[in-house]
Amino acid sequence: MSRIGRAPVSFGKDVKVSVDGGMLAVRGPKGHLEMSMNADIGVEIGEGEMVFTRPSDHRQHRSLHGMVRSIASNMVEGVTNGFKKDLEIRGVGFRAILKGSNLELSLGKSHPINLEIPSEIKVEIAKDQRAVTISGIDKQKVGAFAAKIRSFYPPEPYKGKGVRYVGEYVRSKEGKSG
Repeated sequence: MSRIGRAPVSFGKDVKVSVDGGMLAVRGPKGHLEMSMNADIGVEIGEGEMVFTRPSDHRQHRSLHGMVRSIASNMVEGVTNGFKKDLEIRGVGFRAILKGSNLELSLGKSHPINLEIPSEIKVEIAKDQRAVTISGIDKQKVGAFAAKIRSFYPPEPYKGKGVRYVGEYVRSKEGKSG
């Protein structure tokens, strides 16, 4: 049995979990999330915890078992605490500006990069316009949006310019003359 799949998902009294026709719905103080589940994976909702089961040891069932449990755990965590990613922008003239529901990034290119912020994600910019905080209840959407911002100018190892996660280590290299 999968060690991850076997572990129960605990949730507090302020979280409501329901299964209706293959849809797992989690409602909490921060919002509401839904996920369509594979029909083969069973879920038993008890008092304050969910347990996921699989019908056999087929490869497909084994792979789905732990994945569905992890996604459900992230849903419970999202509606209770939420998720957050912090990015920092390094480079002369590099900055981020919020313009309504758009994020404008100046990253040393010939044009500013405009990104539309999804409705379920909240973006905050620090006063110095070099720190970006992305938060929301859906872990996948928060991570994907942060990765999209980072992909426009990943940190480079020679001068250290670019967009990086806070706390990310980028090994610096010596230049051509070294």
